[in-house]
Amino acid sequence: MDKANLPEKTIERLSEYRRTLLNCLTRGKTHIYSHELAGLHNITAVQVRRDLMLIGYSSMKKKGYDAQELIKVIGDIIDHKVGLNVAVVGMGNLGRAITTYFNGKRPKLNIVAAFDVDPNKVNRVISGVNCYHMKELPDVIKRNDISIAIISSPPDTANQVAEQLVAAGIKGILNFTTIPLVVPENVYLEEYDMITSMEKVAYFVKQGYSR
Repeated sequence: MDKANLPEKTIERLSEYRRTLLNCLTRGKTHIYSHELAGLHNITAVQVRRDLMLIGYSSMKKKGYDAQELIKVIGDIIDHKVGLNVAVVGMGNLGRAITTYFNGKRPKLNIVAAFDVDPNKVNRVISGVNCYHMKELPDVIKRNDISIAIISSPPDTANQVAEQLVAAGIKGILNFTTIPLVVPENVYLEEYDMITSMEKVAYFVKQGYSR
């Protein structure tokens, strides 16, 4: 398969594998078997091997996959060569939490700007990032070569914010609001709805879920 057109679920799992492998290295574990990796992600070893074959990696030795080597292979697939800059729109509790948590986690993805309309937040450094007024959004995005935006603004502003981001040249949006967005085909949209996720968990708890 063309590595430029991997399935979305495969990309998600590759990111999860890398995070697990990094954790393994911090614990001094340098190799891992496919069934171990599968067990940590509640999937099958067959699925792990299939995902890795899609990216052209199948060199599992007697002691398992080399964690450092596999981290590099995954990084070469999913990371941008020189890195991408990210902006957060909406610096309420959620926006601040996202910025604080994410910054520094991945060297090829950097939150470099935030936007809000609250005068108590504008022209301040919040969670280590300069916060600008929304009216400055087009210039700041262009000046900082920002291509990805995270929307954590109030739901009733989400569509307007998305339109502004697209007009400013943003190519990827992660939507943390509860409002589904519609964007042009050339803009990649990922929607994360915490309410839906919680209701999904609640449903399976109600059903007496057992693995």
